[in-house]
This record gives sequence, C-alpha cells and structure tokens, in this order.
Amino acid sequence: MKKTIAMVLCAAMTLTACGGSASGDGKTDEGGRQKLVLSTYGLSEDISAEEVYAPFEQEFNCEIVTETGGTNDRYTKLAADSQSSIDVIELSQAMTAKGIEEGLFEDIDLSKIENAKDMITAAKTMAEAGQGVAYTINSIGIMYDPNAVDFEIKSFDDLWDERLQGMVSIPEITTTFGPAMVYMASDHAGADIKSDQAEAAFQALEQLKPNLVKTYTKSSDLINMFTSGEVAVAVVGDFGVPTIQAANPDLVYMTPDTTYANFNTISITKNCKNKELAYEYLNYRLSPQLQAKTGKALNEAPTNSKVEFTEEESKNMTYGENAANAKVLDYSFVNPQLNAWIDQWNRIINN
Repeated sequence: MKKTIAMVLCAAMTLTACGGSASGDGKTDEGGRQKLVLSTYGLSEDISAEEVYAPFEQEFNCEIVTETGGTNDRYTKLAADSQSSIDVIELSQAMTAKGIEEGLFEDIDLSKIENAKDMITAAKTMAEAGQGVAYTINSIGIMYDPNAVDFEIKSFDDLWDERLQGMVSIPEITTTFGPAMVYMASDHAGADIKSDQAEAAFQALEQLKPNLVKTYTKSSDLINMFTSGEVAVAVVGDFGVPTIQAANPDLVYMTPDTTYANFNTISITKNCKNKELAYEYLNYRLSPQLQAKTGKALNEAPTNSKVEFTEEESKNMTYGENAANAKVLDYSFVNPQLNAWIDQWNRIINN
C-alpha cells in the first residue's frame, strides 16, 4: 500500500515538474512541455517556424503547434467546434470583429501585455475597444504598368479616369480588402458611408465599371493578369507587392496620401487551455525585436511604434506616415451590412 501511494505521489510530482499543473490544465506535449495551438496563415511557413516560433519555444520551454489555412476556413472551423483545441488565432480585422460579436474570444487584459503600451495609435485604439490585438498592418495602393498607362497615377480617384477604360482590376468584395473598395468609392463620391448606408458608394462603383476588366480573389492571380496584358492597373494590398514585382519589375506601385488599412490581429479563444502562455505569445508578437525581424523576413509592417526601418526596408509597407494616415475600416458597421453589400456588388460589378 505504501509503495502504491508513493508511486501516485511521484507521478503527481512528475506532472507538476512537467509544467502541466503550473498552467492549470495539463495540456503538454510528450516531452512534458506546455503546448500552444496556434491557428495562423499558411504563408511562408518555413520562415515563420524559424524566425517566430522556434525562439519562443526555446525561451518558454514549450511547443507551438500550428493549424494553417485561409482566414475564412480557419474561422469557420473554430466557430463550428465548441471544444476546439485552438488557443490563439491570427485573423484579419474583419473576422476578428465577427468572432468578438459571436463570443468566440477572451476579453483581452492589456495590462498583461507589456508591449501593448507601445502600439501605434490606431492599433492601440482598436485593442482598447476590445477589437483584438493587432500585430501587423497592411494597406492598399495602386500597381500599374507605365508602358500601358500614359499618365502618372497619383490617387484612388484616378481609377475613374476614362483613359483607364478596360484596364483595371480590384479585389473581390469577399476578400480582405473588398470592403475597402466600398469605402474608397464612397470617398470618391464625397459621401459619408455611414450616413447614406453606402448608397453613393455603389453609385460610384457603377460609374467605375467601364474601367474594370475583372475582380480578383488572390493577389497572386495578378501576376498572370499583368504579364498577359489583361490588366494594366490594379488595387493591391501591399503584402502582395514584392511577389508581383518580382515577376514583372517594370510595374510601378504607389500608395496614395490617404489609403485604407487592414490589421491582422491575434486573439485568445474562449476555450484556450494555456492562457498564461497565450498572453506571453501576444506580448512576444508585439515586441520591437520580433517585429523588426518579421518586417524584414515576412514584409510585415510593425504595429510597435519603436520599430525603425529605413526607407528602402519599408518601401512596400504601411509604415510611418502611411500608417498614420491610413483610414481604418469600422467592421462593427461593415459586418452587419456585408451580405447586402455582396448582393449589390454582384448585381453591379459581376453582372
């Protein structure tokens, strides 16, 4: 009997030493390390594993297990599984807002995230409003072929220029920057999108239609479209610029003085098993050291105001004045109307 009790006590002590009891949940890997399940984008996985995950695993003696995929697919999977094993999820600003509305995420205590105090103003405002912790910001600009366009494009208003008839491509409404097209059209019309419920925006989109060749769903689709001469101008998220320009170095990319921003955010799920470790990961993601590294390795524009890049390093990023001047979409306004917007868009643009 004494031997049995001793064995039980020993096993309990072993579990505590492994870190399971310290986190209060026993969620560990086979080696006894705490495990953090991260749902994230499937881009540059090898670079992320080496530059982002490995240093965190070493510092906190843990294992990061990633589940990768597109924003919509990963969100749908989480929303459908009340017993999901996902601890932390990286999503677009729009999907984060939707998840908050549907009660999928923890309310973030910013006092537990030391680096949150150094976020740029827009990111800090979002976080304080409970709209997720933004770890990178991207925005849209205009890419065009100067050999096919006989004037210098300087603003989003130029997209409506009759000289661009049958030359332009814009993101589909269901993509990350689709709603930004509605905001852009509203601004072109000189209207307030909230006051008129985007009525002027869709009138402006109808006026833009003669210039549109087609919409696109992935920025990589633009490579063939530009190469074949199918399009000469496109509205592009800055994260897609390096890949497109690598395929066609003659293309020019410009960011208007006022652009439209999207944040990628990190949220802790309601079902998170290692919340202390999850908070450590959020703090780590906001650190100036990591954001400087991922900015160069992954072209992720920083949300930590202490990160400094040269003009060359930040040429395709929403950084500095570009970040300060970027308009942030209000997804608490967009999401309830998005289905109606999609219907209008399809009738006007895709008809």
